[in-house]
Amino acid sequence: MMADKKADLAGPGIGNYEELEKILPQDYNSLLNPKDTQKAIFAAKNYIEEQLCKELNLMIVQVPLIVDVESGVNDLLDRDGSRTPVQFHISNDYNKHPVDAQVVQAATKWKRVALKQYAMKVGEGICTDMRAVRKDYFLDHDHSAYVDQWDWEKVITADERNLNYLKDTVRRIWKVLRGAETRVQELFPQLKTNKYPNLPEDIKFLHAEDILDMYPDLPRKQRETTVLQKYPAIFVIGVGWTLKDGYPHEMRAADYDDWVTETRSEDGRPMHGLNGDILVWNPVTKRRHELTSMGIRVNAETLKKQLEITGQLDFLKLPYHRAIINNELPLSIGGGIGQSRTYMLLLRKAHLGEVSVTVWPKILKEICAKKNIHVLE
Repeated sequence: MMADKKADLAGPGIGNYEELEKILPQDYNSLLNPKDTQKAIFAAKNYIEEQLCKELNLMIVQVPLIVDVESGVNDLLDRDGSRTPVQFHISNDYNKHPVDAQVVQAATKWKRVALKQYAMKVGEGICTDMRAVRKDYFLDHDHSAYVDQWDWEKVITADERNLNYLKDTVRRIWKVLRGAETRVQELFPQLKTNKYPNLPEDIKFLHAEDILDMYPDLPRKQRETTVLQKYPAIFVIGVGWTLKDGYPHEMRAADYDDWVTETRSEDGRPMHGLNGDILVWNPVTKRRHELTSMGIRVNAETLKKQLEITGQLDFLKLPYHRAIINNELPLSIGGGIGQSRTYMLLLRKAHLGEVSVTVWPKILKEICAKKNIHVLE
């Protein structure tokens, strides 16, 4: 069981295509044809971008696809270093002034720097239409090498670094996602069906510690799957902190989300972490479905603590990390909402490839075709 828990800390949780073939739905028929799917995608996209900016006081800004390796602003995603970015050499000016660059895996750190660059004030923030490449994922029904997210970041005060502020922000995002569901169903009424229930009005907040107490013998993804049978939409608080079974709920990088700060549950028990994930039950795939990872970001104190825990204090030499230690970057909260993940859920799709154009292995496309799932080419 311990080996299962360790293996479950990172990655999509489906390790081979025999397993994927078993879990894909048997009786699937898309509710929208390809043309209407594209119309619905952009209706949802426009709604979410407009309403997210309204709810969180954000403005849309440009975002990089590639960054300088030396900047340290690319994301490792997991603290074990198992997911590395695509890197390449730009032999500029006959290699007299070259640049070593990386394709972003997420814009998490860059956004915090951008808050300063755009002189954002407390309560103001940015939203990006971010594209990334994550080459080390196992490509299944809801993980692809091509990533699209609404990556957002907002300036906060030291006093707002608390659970109440985090929860209020989560509720605002949830309001936007539910509104997008209503919007696409107004345009395409066939999406509203008893077979696939709508998102619940409220989202349930659960600490990672509580979920472990509820299901102490289950690995993380099985815990999430089981609790989603009871609460179809949850926000898991404290992702990254090592729990009492010796494992974090999930691996989380040490240099953006704050997962070390001690907090209190509503009934006064000690907990940890000012971050978390929105997870829902997907009625089409009948599986857990992650929509966003987000959190209040580290300050100088918690960055040092987390890097010490993960054995990565050498990161403090990098410009981005030095800027946090020297209080040169604003305190912030931020996250990344998966665009294709959201479209997949709202449009009742069985596979990410029905709403996103990217590369898939031949075996996956053949499995999908047999199940009446047609990925975009």
